[in-house]
Amino acid sequence: MSSKIALAIVIDLFTVNLAWALYFWFRVRSGLIEYAGEPDFLAPMLIIFLFWILIFFLFGLYRLWYTKSRVDEFIAIVKAVTFGILVLFFAIFIDDQGMGSPAENRFLILVYWGLMVLSVGGGRILVHTLKRKLLEAGIGVQKAVIVGINDRAKELYEMVAEHPALGYRIAGFLTLDKRKKSPYKDVPTLGTADELPSVIEQQEIKEILIALDSTEHDELLGIIASCNGHDVSMKIVPDLYDIVSGQARTNQIYGFPLIEVNPQLMAPWEEVVKRALDIGVSFLILFLGSPLWLLIALAIKLDSQGSIFYAQRRVGKDGKVFRIIKFRSMRKNAEEKSGPVWANRRDPRITKVGKIIRKLRVDEIPQFINVLRGDMSLVGPRPERPFFVEKLSREIPLYARRLKVRPGITGWAQVKHKYDESLEDVKRKVKYDFFYIENMSLRMDLKILLNTIYVVLTGKGH
Repeated sequence: MSSKIALAIVIDLFTVNLAWALYFWFRVRSGLIEYAGEPDFLAPMLIIFLFWILIFFLFGLYRLWYTKSRVDEFIAIVKAVTFGILVLFFAIFIDDQGMGSPAENRFLILVYWGLMVLSVGGGRILVHTLKRKLLEAGIGVQKAVIVGINDRAKELYEMVAEHPALGYRIAGFLTLDKRKKSPYKDVPTLGTADELPSVIEQQEIKEILIALDSTEHDELLGIIASCNGHDVSMKIVPDLYDIVSGQARTNQIYGFPLIEVNPQLMAPWEEVVKRALDIGVSFLILFLGSPLWLLIALAIKLDSQGSIFYAQRRVGKDGKVFRIIKFRSMRKNAEEKSGPVWANRRDPRITKVGKIIRKLRVDEIPQFINVLRGDMSLVGPRPERPFFVEKLSREIPLYARRLKVRPGITGWAQVKHKYDESLEDVKRKVKYDFFYIENMSLRMDLKILLNTIYVVLTGKGH
C-alpha cells in the first residue's frame, strides 16, 4: 500500500468517525429525536467505518490522488456516499425501532448523508490541497520524459513547468531523430525513442508524455508497444487522439489537456465483483460436477497411455508464466517431434476420448483450478504459450496489450471465431481481444458467458 493511499485511509478514519459521532449526538443526545433505548456507540462506529472503507475502495477513491481535481474528487465522494447511504438504509436504519415515522426516517437519513458528504468531502479537499502544495514544493513528484523535441514538445514542457501540481519532473527529452539535438532550457536529450525501454529503467521513469509532429504519427504505435512490460503511465497531446484507434480516453487533470493511453480498464468495484464471480462459479462447477469429472478422468486413463491431466506453460497477466491445466485429449508426448503447433479440429494427435471431451468442451474444466489460483479468469483473452507470444509480439503491433488482463477460460474471440489454425486466424482473434479489453465491464463479461453457454449447447463456435 502506497503512503498516499495510507494517508487517505487515515483521513477517512477521522472524518467518517466524526460524521458518525455528530450523527449519534443529533440522533441520541440532542433530545430532538425520541428513541426506545440508547444504542451502543463504539461497536457500530467500527462496523460503519469498515463499511465506508469498502465502499470507497469499490468506488475507486483510493486510486492515485493526483489524477483528479478537487472538484472531481468531491463529486466522486458524493456518489460513493449516496450509494452507501442507500445500502445502510436497507441494511440498518429500517431495523431501528426507535426511528419513528417514515418522514422522520427520511430526515435522519438525509442528516447522516449531509454529515458524511461535508466531513469526508471536506477532509479530502483539505488533504488534496496540502498534497498539491507539497508537489509544488517538489515533494512526491513523478519522473517523466517527453518523447519528441519539436515545438509541440517544448510547448508541452512549458505547460508542465507552469503546473507543478501535476506532479511531473521532466528528466529529459527523447527524439525520433537519430541525431542528438541540443538540450532545451538545460533539460537533456536522453536518446532516441528506440531507447525508451532502457531510459525507463535507468532513469526510473514513471510517466511518458508524447508530443509528436503530424509527420511522426506512424511512430506512435511503436512507442506505445515499447512500453509494454514497464510500470509507466503514458499521455499524449490531445490532437493526436484520433491516431490511437480507441486506445486512449480523455482525462482532464487540473484543466491540463492530456490524453491517457491504456488507462485503468475496469472500475475497482467491478474488478472485485469479477474476481468474486470467478471464485464462486469455479468452486461450484468443480464441486457440483465432481462425479462427472471423475468419470471423465477414468475414461481418459482407460483410453490411452499417459496422465489424466495435461499441464502446459502459458503466459498470463503482466507476462507471468503459469501452467494451465486441462483434461488430456491428445496422445502422450504429442509434440515430441513436431514442436509447438496450433491445434485444429482434425488433429491426428487427438485420442478417441479426447474427441468427445473436446466436442463437449469439458476438456477445459480443470482450468477452473487455474481460476481459483488467480492465474486466470472466467472471461478474458485466451492464454498463449511463451513460444507463440514471442512470435506474435513480433508479428502483431501491440500484441502484448493482451497481457494487461488475466487470461480467460472463454472470451469474445472464442465465441466469435474458430480454432487458431494459422497466424492469420490469431491476428483476426486478437482484434476481438482488443475490443474486449477496451470495453471490459461486468455487462460485457455476462454477455460473453451467455454466448459461451449458447455455443456449448448448440455445438457452434470454438
